[in-house]
Amino acid sequence: MTDKTPPGEHDSDLPGFLGTIDSIISRMESLGLALSVLLMALNTIANVIGRFVFQESLFFSEEVNRILIVLITFAGIGYAARHGRHIRMSAIYDALPPKLRKVFMVAIAVISSLCMLALCYFSVGYIEKVATSGRVLPALQIPVYWIYLWVPVGFLVTGVQYALTAIKNLVEKDIYLSTKVLEGYDDTEVEL
Repeated sequence: MTDKTPPGEHDSDLPGFLGTIDSIISRMESLGLALSVLLMALNTIANVIGRFVFQESLFFSEEVNRILIVLITFAGIGYAARHGRHIRMSAIYDALPPKLRKVFMVAIAVISSLCMLALCYFSVGYIEKVATSGRVLPALQIPVYWIYLWVPVGFLVTGVQYALTAIKNLVEKDIYLSTKVLEGYDDTEVEL
């Protein structure tokens, strides 16, 4: 028997403190997304049952789903970056030799990280404006800006994820789309 446990879904390949941050973010993303999707499904099902069985809708259902959509969207961008699942326009990139692809991947990750961090900064300014407006949700009576608190968090997590991807590509020999996803294509095509 070995003392090492097999690597889990949330274990990071990054060294030291960076790996700890990466693992914590991964766990929080997965838990937050799973709970949000389940809560949205339960809320929607309860509203449908209430409407068609008891002829009475849940007065707060639409607002809860709106909050959850914002959370899922902005937690999801970090999750997609972590798993290398963002849309890529890679025709030119794929035609490049490996050394140049690595340079491009580092540049893409750094630029993406800077863009996400800039969007995080601007979204904080937007939230401040919404907060000073004093608007509240009609049914829940929650300040509207609370919904948007997930926006800078999502941009920050995504910016950190792209920065970690850039670092991973600088310290490793291979080319990585994210800290865990090695560049390449799977041969999963099935001929019918």
